[in-house]
Amino acid sequence: MAASYGWLREEFTDDMGETWLSAGFVRDVSPGEALRRMGVTPCSVAELSVCGVAAYAADGGTFLVESGWMRAIHDQAPLLSAGTAAAAVFMTMKNDGFTYCVDGRSITTFGLYAYSRRRGSDPDRLQADVETLGMDIAGEQPEITDPVSSALALAERATGVHLSPARYAGPALIGSTDHL
Repeated sequence: MAASYGWLREEFTDDMGETWLSAGFVRDVSPGEALRRMGVTPCSVAELSVCGVAAYAADGGTFLVESGWMRAIHDQAPLLSAGTAAAAVFMTMKNDGFTYCVDGRSITTFGLYAYSRRRGSDPDRLQADVETLGMDIAGEQPEITDPVSSALALAERATGVHLSPARYAGPALIGSTDHL
């Protein structure tokens, strides 16, 4: 259910009601391996500058979340998916998106408000899940109630990786993405 990720969307929503989130799910990959695939070296919080990524152990793989809003997770999804599957979601005031990759190939990519303009090698693969989660298929829903939570739930369904609030509250590996 989309509501199962409402807590995470709220975590990245500011006082003005704007959500600023860049996150990813990677199946059967450890947090350290996920960072390595992105070309990110783990460091301490003190060593972290402006842009970074945190990798959390999650049920079924790794959950990644970015600070600095560079879209590194989204853009690196093909690398993250080598030999497995990865999905990424991002939302800012000016842009949004979802991507799902398997073994280095883009399966489907679309805007959270523009599913009808999806592209990839199999752009309809997740359509049944998109419909079940109440996402806007044909661009006819003027107000989607919570596209970010729906996209996060879609990423979980696509990869089989589940992030619980308890796992998110736990330790994470972090590293700088300034060089990406």
